[in-house]
Amino acid sequence: MSYDEVEIEDMTWNEKLQAYTYPCPCGDLFQITLEELRAGEEIARCPSCSLYITVIYDPEDYEN
Repeated sequence: MSYDEVEIEDMTWNEKLQAYTYPCPCGDLFQITLEELRAGEEIARCPSCSLYITVIYDPEDYEN
């Protein structure tokens, strides 16, 4: 089950990671890349723990 649902507008673009990020309770960041968004992915995962969030966005905004 998803930890939370987060609007893409509430996430931050991280140039270094080339991903949208959102703070995780563990202290790290949930991450989802442009490639994942373009592929229709809606899950942003934290690399440091087992939590993940559902990202709310319009897939048409990320089509090539």
